[in-house]
Amino acid sequence: MNNKTKYISLLRGINVGGKRRILMADLKDLYSNLGFSNCISYIQSGNVIFEHSEQSTSELANKIEDAVKKEYGFDVPVIVMRTDALKEAIQTNPYTETKPIESICLTFLNQKPEADLVDKISNLNFSPDEFQIRNQNVFIFCTGPYHKTKLSNQFFESKLKVRSTTRNWKTVLKLLELSE
Repeated sequence: MNNKTKYISLLRGINVGGKRRILMADLKDLYSNLGFSNCISYIQSGNVIFEHSEQSTSELANKIEDAVKKEYGFDVPVIVMRTDALKEAIQTNPYTETKPIESICLTFLNQKPEADLVDKISNLNFSPDEFQIRNQNVFIFCTGPYHKTKLSNQFFESKLKVRSTTRNWKTVLKLLELSE
């Protein structure tokens, strides 16, 4: 019997513009050296699915961040979630029925933000772009390219006092497919 849990980790800001380069094969080796098994990477932006004995997602994120810092010498924020959390996020996306998939992104937060901070930004207008915060996720609809929206990781981190990383909807769906 397999007593391991399946997790998805998202590393923020690696292999962007030639900076903070990590080959995915090397990243998978790093994960294996941490005792993770059945590691699968997806595209070059630091998405890794793995299995490990039951542990808190924040402990796993810290473990990966520490290993990357030790191996590569730079800090990389890491968000880790269980596959059921990703499945739940996909099921609760408010935009999939009404907006084109190419215009949807999901910002993953490392923890549920405080309600008063969510309330402070929920009514801000970034029209034509939109966002909705649900649990540890920010669902974003962007009319243009994501890198041009004001609804960036930096915006949500500063306003919600959490860490974040964002993926387009096609990547989110592929991560779930690969994890199953």
